[in-house]
Amino acid sequence: MSEPTGAVRFHKPGGPDVLQWEPVAIDAPGPEDACIKQEAIGVNFHDIYVREGLYPAPTLPAIPGLEAAGVVEAVGKDVRDIRVGDRVAYATPRQGAYAERRRIPAAELVPLPDAISCDIAAALMIKGMTAQYLLRRTHRVKRGETVLVHAAAGGVGLILCQWAKHLGARVIGTVGNEEKAALALDHGCDHPILYRKEDFSQRVRDITKGEGVAVVYDSVGKDSFQGSLDCLKPLGKMVSFGQSSGRVPPFEILDLMNKGSLFLTRPTLFTHIAKRKDLLAIAGEMFAALDAGVFKIDIRHSYPLREAARAQTALAARQTMGASILKP
Repeated sequence: MSEPTGAVRFHKPGGPDVLQWEPVAIDAPGPEDACIKQEAIGVNFHDIYVREGLYPAPTLPAIPGLEAAGVVEAVGKDVRDIRVGDRVAYATPRQGAYAERRRIPAAELVPLPDAISCDIAAALMIKGMTAQYLLRRTHRVKRGETVLVHAAAGGVGLILCQWAKHLGARVIGTVGNEEKAALALDHGCDHPILYRKEDFSQRVRDITKGEGVAVVYDSVGKDSFQGSLDCLKPLGKMVSFGQSSGRVPPFEILDLMNKGSLFLTRPTLFTHIAKRKDLLAIAGEMFAALDAGVFKIDIRHSYPLREAARAQTALAARQTMGASILKP
């Protein structure tokens, strides 16, 4: 038996105008599923990549979105650790978050601590867990290290700056304008660099007195990749985890040798949380860090779900700071 719900979906890849508000059917939960009424939905660059066709949707029409938070309305007969009425949140590689209600495997749901609202959770799950695996798993930041964070005033960037600063690192960040520089500075970034006005790789060299940084966290991609390599000290690590400016073009692998025996990785959150025990561990450390004041979530933009196209347009144009959410 299925019930109708409202959702934003698209029938072909394209610009923001392909996103349409439509009724869709949601089936009753299977044995290991849960149905949740969503109270807030996260907005991410990944949603834009899917809508544009850069990351092809498995089927069309498709509902974008990977993270949300809400209240459990029903569970399947084999679900044990999630109950009706629980407040939960999720980040999943499966599209479908831009909807009022959703059916989802219960194993992908994380119970929310009482102190965390659904709005905060929707803005937090992907961005916060991404920051956790980048700082604590991909490169375990140490006291005294210098790190470079691109898009330092963005949703992930602000968390990275705060958390890295808490771990004892000196934080350099790139931003697009003076307002974003002030925001990054207020969130743990020691040295904001206005990349439109300055050569960021030269500024990093100046700040570090020619030494370079231990790690670069780069979500920008094409426009920053080569400059990021130039920022690294010998044996430094280039972490390319996004591509807001486009795909990184082919490059000569010998550059890694010539620039100091560098390490390069292209990780994704969903590898790190594929197993439930890892999901709960990463989410648990993230919730604990938020509760301890290690970082705060800055929700600067909230849109009605029906206006998802407007939210994506603003994010793609880099007109946003902090996190954006959709409200059903």
